[in-house]
Amino acid sequence: MAQRVAFIGLGNMGWPMAARLVGGGCEVTGCDAVEGRAEAFAREVGGTAAADADAAARGAEFIVTMLPNSALVESVVAAMRPSLGAGALLIEMSSGIPGVTRRIAAGLEAAKVAMIDAPVSGGVARAKTGDLSIMTGGSADDCARAETLLRLMGTTITHVGDIGAGQAMKALNNLVSAGGFLIGVEALLIGQRFGLDPAQMVDVLNASTGMNNSTQKKFRQFVLSRKFNSDFSLDLMAKDLSIALEVGRDGGIATPFAALCREMWASAGAALGKGQDHTAMARFSELLAGGMLADAEMGDKPPEG
Repeated sequence: MAQRVAFIGLGNMGWPMAARLVGGGCEVTGCDAVEGRAEAFAREVGGTAAADADAAARGAEFIVTMLPNSALVESVVAAMRPSLGAGALLIEMSSGIPGVTRRIAAGLEAAKVAMIDAPVSGGVARAKTGDLSIMTGGSADDCARAETLLRLMGTTITHVGDIGAGQAMKALNNLVSAGGFLIGVEALLIGQRFGLDPAQMVDVLNASTGMNNSTQKKFRQFVLSRKFNSDFSLDLMAKDLSIALEVGRDGGIATPFAALCREMWASAGAALGKGQDHTAMARFSELLAGGMLADAEMGDKPPEG
C-alpha cells in the first residue's frame, strides 16, 4: 500500500523533494502558501492539492514540512494539529531552530504524534536527483520509520542525535560553508589585485589544499559568470548562521570567527537588499575591496586600479 504523505511547502527545494516522493510511489498531498502552486504541482508532477495544511494532513501517515523558518513551522503545526492522527510522524525538514523544534515535538507527544527533524544539504540540483545529504534528529525508531521516504530524497542519511540535533548539524554545516565562501572570495580579490587570474586561481585551489565546496561548485558557476543564481538565498544563509551562533551560545562556546562570519553575511543582506542569491555575497566583498572579480575566459577584464 502506498504511503500517504502530506507535503507542506512546495518552494525551490520542496517541489523537487515532493516530486521524488511521487516518483517513488507515495500518495502525496501538497500544500503551499503561494496561491495556485499546490495545484500546479498536482497537475505537472502528480498527487493531490490541498487548500491548507490542515486539509493536507487529514489521513496522512507522514507529514513533511519544508518551510523558511521555525516560526512558520510552529504556526502550521498548530493549524493542522486537529487533523494529525495518533501514530502519524511529522518530518520537519526545514533549516529550523533546534529549541523551537523540541518545543513542537513536546507538544505533539501528548497527542501521540511523533516528530523528527531532517534538514537537508545539497541544493536544488541534488534535490532534483534525490542525492541530498539528510541529517536526522529524534528517536532511533522514529528516524528508522522515516528512512524509506528519506531514501527517495537523499543518498546520505545520518542520524546525529535527539530531536533538534539534525537542525544543529545543518546550521553548523552552513557555517563552515559560509566561512569557506567568504575567505575564498577574499583570496580571489587579493590575487586579482596582485595580477593573478581569478579563474586560474580557482583551478589551482581545486588542485590544492585550499579546495572547498565554493571553489568547486560556486565560484566559476555563479560568481565569475556573474549569474548569482544558485537557488539558495542570502537571507536564508544569514538565518542559518544565526542558528549556529545560538547553538554555540546555548553551549557556552566562544565563537569569535562564527560571529564575524554571521555579521558579514547579515551586513551583505542589508547592503544588497532582500531576495539576493547567497552567491551574491561576492558582490558585497567586491564593494569592500573596491573592485569586481573578472573571468578572463569570458572576456571580462578587472577594473583599473
